[in-house]
Amino acid sequence: MRPLRIALTKGRLEDSAAALMERAGFDCSAIRDKGRRLLLPVGGGDGPIEVVLAKAGDVITYLEHGVCDLGVVGKDVIMERGGQFFEILDLGFGRCGFALAAPDGADFYGGYRTKTIATKYPNVARRFFGSKDMDVRVIKIEGSVELAPVLGLADGIVDLVETGATLRENGLRVVEPVAQVSARLIVNAASLKLRKREIEAIAERLEAGLRPAAE
Repeated sequence: MRPLRIALTKGRLEDSAAALMERAGFDCSAIRDKGRRLLLPVGGGDGPIEVVLAKAGDVITYLEHGVCDLGVVGKDVIMERGGQFFEILDLGFGRCGFALAAPDGADFYGGYRTKTIATKYPNVARRFFGSKDMDVRVIKIEGSVELAPVLGLADGIVDLVETGATLRENGLRVVEPVAQVSARLIVNAASLKLRKREIEAIAERLEAGLRPAAE
């Protein structure tokens, strides 16, 4: 049987996940000194464990295709993509929030015409406005969504907001929060059946590793 594989989202979530794993007693020295390697051994488990470093969307893809058993990914990606997996633990780091923002001084909800929304997260935006029974036109933007209202392309944006500084610098303000997000531990459904003991042991250790940070 191959080592248990955990897919980590590269970047800030990777660093926070490695720190949590170390608090939980795992040896993450290979992650800390990875060079250009993307498949790395992790020590300290009951059996062999490998970490796969991947982009956020690919973490879900690897889980769904069964080449990884566990994954660490932001709730924002889960909300936008969905997928066939179980979400078993809120890891608490990577906290930020989806928000609806519009030009400062504009009455976003005023008037009767259909509003145009620019976003990197069209599914999140559609569900949000659907919950309000609002008919909106959604435009998917790959880069800086703050530009869309400035250029007159959109009436507002739905995006992840941490401090709000970028919004303010571009003349935007938060109209309404949409949802809070953080990093989550997800698991492949088949793996949870076939390797239940191993996965539960890792999840329990990670959950225990969260407690000192919370206290």
